[in-house]
Amino acid sequence: MPSPRLTIVSVVVALAALILVVELLRRRRLREKYAVIWVVISISTVIVAFFPGVLSGVANLVGIQTPSNLLFFSSVVILFAVSLQLSREVGLLEEQSRRLAEEVGAAKLRLDALERDRADYDESEPSEQSPGG
Repeated sequence: MPSPRLTIVSVVVALAALILVVELLRRRRLREKYAVIWVVISISTVIVAFFPGVLSGVANLVGIQTPSNLLFFSSVVILFAVSLQLSREVGLLEEQSRRLAEEVGAAKLRLDALERDRADYDESEPSEQSPGG
């Protein structure tokens, strides 16, 4: 059984993490699709902080002898999943940036061509002379 001090610290940290996620969502600094995993992790941490026996029960259920090993393994799996998701997002954003840069380049070429045509047209137009000159 963990010490009461450890339980209090765990609960405070878990609740602070949950409050941070909710506040980031409220201020629109965190997108909903990422917030779901952080809310689940925060709530799970609060539950484990309040009821540390849950971690021992789950560890026994899956055949892990030490609950802290389950905690480390779960953390690695979650970090791997988040890293994979963010890598996928970066790849999609890189592709989108490349495509947008190509579109901007093509638009700039069209604009330059139109400006050149306009300049050629203005030069070929006969200039009107003023009647007094």
